[in-house]
Amino acid sequence: MLEVEETGTTFMENARLKAWAYFEATGMATVAEDSGLEIDALGGEPGVYSARYQGLPDGPLKNAYLLDRLNGIARTRRGCRYRCSIVLVDRDAHEHTFEGVCAAQIADSPAGTGGFGFDPIAFLPRFGRTMAELTDAEKNRISHRGRAARTLIRHLRRYGLGSGTSSPIIRSTSPGAPL
Repeated sequence: MLEVEETGTTFMENARLKAWAYFEATGMATVAEDSGLEIDALGGEPGVYSARYQGLPDGPLKNAYLLDRLNGIARTRRGCRYRCSIVLVDRDAHEHTFEGVCAAQIADSPAGTGGFGFDPIAFLPRFGRTMAELTDAEKNRISHRGRAARTLIRHLRRYGLGSGTSSPIIRSTSPGAPL
């Protein structure tokens, strides 16, 4: 499997690096994404370092570290957002970008057992719960990845993908062939 170093300073740059690397390696249309959490009170951290932030594993240790850093900061100043950037490089080497954002606040303490990563500390005021307390259906409807993926899907449908017509995005020898 091709390993692509994420050296970008934005989620979009990292998604772009991965999409182009796989496109160049295969010559096939490629979709890549990068995503994470941006916390306003921490100047956007963990940002592009979300997965490898402070060398801590995803979950309780990383969340405890963030909560400790935010100790004493009012919830109203703990704004954050999950951000997902997707890059599609089509068969003709044209790049298309898509983004999804889900705004939240960092909670005072973890709550919920669903989801993963930062979900137990990402509080959604309009739901009165953290991401980890939402049902899968609720989370998929509002999540950053869900929003970005739906935008990508709308783009692909605009070009007839899946409708049995020829697509300028994906080269296929037969209708319904896998991407």
